[in-house]
Amino acid sequence: MACNSTFLVSSQVMPSCGPHSSSPGLRQWLSECGHGTSSMGIAWELGLGKMEPEQWQIDNGVRLGDFDGCYHCVAVLRKLNTLYPKVFSFTKRSYALRLEFAQFTAPPRTNTPKAQPMLLPLALTSIFILSTFAWLTPRSFHKQLRYLLLQQVSTNRKSRQWFSSSVTESFAKVIHGLKVGHLTDRVIQRSKRMILDTLGVGFLGTSTEVFQKAREYSKIYSSNVSSTVWGQPDFRLPPTYAAFVNGVAVHSMDFDDTWYPATHPSGAVLPVLMALSEALPPSPKCSGLDLLLAFNVGIEVQGRLMHFSKEAKDIPKRFHPPSVVGTLGSAAAASKFLGLSMTECQEALAIAVSHAGAPMANAATQTKPLHVGNAARHGLEAAFLAMLGLQGNKQVLDMESGFGAFYANYAPKILPDVDSHTWLLDQQDVAFKLFPAHLATHWVADAAASVRKQLVRDRGLLPTDHMERIVLRIPDVQYVNRPFPDSEPEARHSFQYVACAMLLDGAITASSFHKHQVNRPRVRELLGKVELEHPQDNLPNFNTLYCEISVALKDGAIFTERSDTFYGHWRKPLSQKDLQEKFRANACRMLSCHTVERLIEIVENLEDLEDCSVLTALLKEPSPPEIVSKSL
Repeated sequence: MACNSTFLVSSQVMPSCGPHSSSPGLRQWLSECGHGTSSMGIAWELGLGKMEPEQWQIDNGVRLGDFDGCYHCVAVLRKLNTLYPKVFSFTKRSYALRLEFAQFTAPPRTNTPKAQPMLLPLALTSIFILSTFAWLTPRSFHKQLRYLLLQQVSTNRKSRQWFSSSVTESFAKVIHGLKVGHLTDRVIQRSKRMILDTLGVGFLGTSTEVFQKAREYSKIYSSNVSSTVWGQPDFRLPPTYAAFVNGVAVHSMDFDDTWYPATHPSGAVLPVLMALSEALPPSPKCSGLDLLLAFNVGIEVQGRLMHFSKEAKDIPKRFHPPSVVGTLGSAAAASKFLGLSMTECQEALAIAVSHAGAPMANAATQTKPLHVGNAARHGLEAAFLAMLGLQGNKQVLDMESGFGAFYANYAPKILPDVDSHTWLLDQQDVAFKLFPAHLATHWVADAAASVRKQLVRDRGLLPTDHMERIVLRIPDVQYVNRPFPDSEPEARHSFQYVACAMLLDGAITASSFHKHQVNRPRVRELLGKVELEHPQDNLPNFNTLYCEISVALKDGAIFTERSDTFYGHWRKPLSQKDLQEKFRANACRMLSCHTVERLIEIVENLEDLEDCSVLTALLKEPSPPEIVSKSL
């Protein structure tokens, strides 16, 4: 998408642009900053992977980004380390050699050609020092070293493709550098399913109480440019607050998709892109491929960040993941869609980190959906502020005191070059829910449905009077352990309630969590018979957990069933037909049948869509009178 004008958002000038823009008159992109000096010892440590950039920064009290003039040598050493691992295995143990190597200091690196010849002595010094242990190394090693060092100096800035000076910079390069051509067929197909599902649960979420409260709050904001609140054709907001309200709607019932490591990836990204695609000037047009690319960039950033910590692979205990990685995913998607420069992408990530984070204590409350809404809004705001030149810490993803503050065992890694990029969504699909509740409860429902088939014959009633005990063997997830839930959000986060509702009714739907359903006398009676057990092998991990349920009758009979994977999990994905049926059931509450079918058709062929305004127009189409009356 390309744009060549400016427009106002929340009283701020927002220069419009796009990833394919080359039109004259666009603002000048900020150039990359130069680099200072660095000792050869740092290059040696970093190049061999002996010391991580963050650890060097901690040990020396200096920002690595201001002291990384040795990146030429770092790139060479890392390259050689892959070619001659045995040689470098020995030299890493040679402490004396490293001390000698550390005495030499690289000259400053600037963006002017005059500074490049100064690196020649550095290259020659490197060759001389490493030649002191020639008897330990093959002749080909020295030839390769000489060639790589001289090539690294001569290629100047192109050599940065070998090495990014920080994790944060490597993320910015990926966000800025990925193009439509990098999308694979599988990624396109999976992301289209995510988009359709997210739109559907968003439409359904506009009927919830928390959505209405967020909607009323957002009325205080206005702007010359506005975007649609889904299913509310007469209500428009500035793009940031449209993204916020629609993000709240998506997560208001906990009905949105779930990825691994654990997060809800789509709810923080799609509302941002929908708001922007509507707010941007109509010419030039934003295509469906532009939308798919930005969407997948936002998803990819979330997944990459979560792979940096073992803690992130488990069901969360401290921070709600969408409020953390979702905020950066939103910033990344917005940065890509708006065509920010690499430097601005880096700044947007830094700004977004300061907006990120929400505690798990607010799970099972009306505040939890705000986590996704805020992630969408704050990520978009971060992109806008970066466009205006606001600066943050350029190593924010490298540091324990930066993004590492959210996760234990945080070990960030520099991302591969764009040319060798692979999508995490290509490797790991998402889970789609068949009923609106915490993902872990879906194993419980699946096992309970199997037990019910043994207890109930010929459409009879569940023999609750003969049931003595219900045992659930599940992971220890405290915020989903709610013996007697007293509200809709609590019921959606209750192993016990989902088990009882499935045993009693044989199915769970959106209406199963209405308060009058939760407070039924038969439900409360059955809840009193539920016990939880936490087997040591049943870990709180969406990729490995299981649920085993045993129902003991008063006559001594015991019925036991186990679920290892439920229908909708990434190991047992929903069929396209069932995913579309879910969308129809959700969206038809707010839209006409014709609009619902048209949305399915457009999303199904999104990569062929030339103008996204066709899609956004359907999001604000007036609802039929009979649907409006039902929602009141």
